[in-house]
Amino acid sequence: MTVVGVTGATGAMGRAVLESAADRDDVAVAFAVNRDPADDERVAGHAVHDAVALPDLLAEQQPEVVVDFTGPESSIEYAAACAEAGVGFVTGTTGLDDPEQSALREAAKAVPVLWATNFSRGINALRSALAEAVAALPEYDIELTETHHNRKRDAPSGTATTLLDDIDAARDDARQDESGGGTGKRTYGREGEQSRTDGEIGVHVRRAGGVRGEHEVLLADNDEVLTLAYRAESRGVFAAGALDAAGWLAGHEAGWYAFDDVIEGSS
Repeated sequence: MTVVGVTGATGAMGRAVLESAADRDDVAVAFAVNRDPADDERVAGHAVHDAVALPDLLAEQQPEVVVDFTGPESSIEYAAACAEAGVGFVTGTTGLDDPEQSALREAAKAVPVLWATNFSRGINALRSALAEAVAALPEYDIELTETHHNRKRDAPSGTATTLLDDIDAARDDARQDESGGGTGKRTYGREGEQSRTDGEIGVHVRRAGGVRGEHEVLLADNDEVLTLAYRAESRGVFAAGALDAAGWLAGHEAGWYAFDDVIEGSS
């Protein structure tokens, strides 16, 4: 059994993680925290503590791993606290800028840190299929469309960005961006006269209702169209994957890990 702490407990994903943990025999929740929780607030039977108490809770409850779905600023703060306490850290927080990514990697020097933009096994399969399709059809036009709920902050989503990076890695004709970073030309939406250029990847972001997560990649040329698509029906998919990751990460040495490592380790 893996003992975990959960941050962002009253958020949509934090709740999903706690609810998923309640249905499993291989996970025990040591504590749940959130910034400025309501008095006597409980989620899935667990009292929600103020996040300012996280360092004390880490010392008192001694979880093996903390599972985090919050925001960039909170995530790096919690990662630093875990590094100080010697507790592993699993996070699905997206929208991190370069300094925030660097801060997470700094924590990984002290404890095992696993960061993923998506904890779905289905997305993992999509990524494999996409890399194969793009390598086989390197000259085909590519368009990516993603849809999420109307409260999601980062656009495009972290998963979409990961898929775009996968496309760049697989494409023989991937172009250098202006900074020389190695990514292909990405066009975010179109308006007015905007002819498509060779090697371009179109990116389209939609935010509506309570959509859990949809991603579609379209490849077209030679009088044919290939579409690869994924849709999540419930946040429980991501919560279960994050808890799988926590169970896998517990006991590992300090370092930087990915959800691919969990998939490979359980296959």
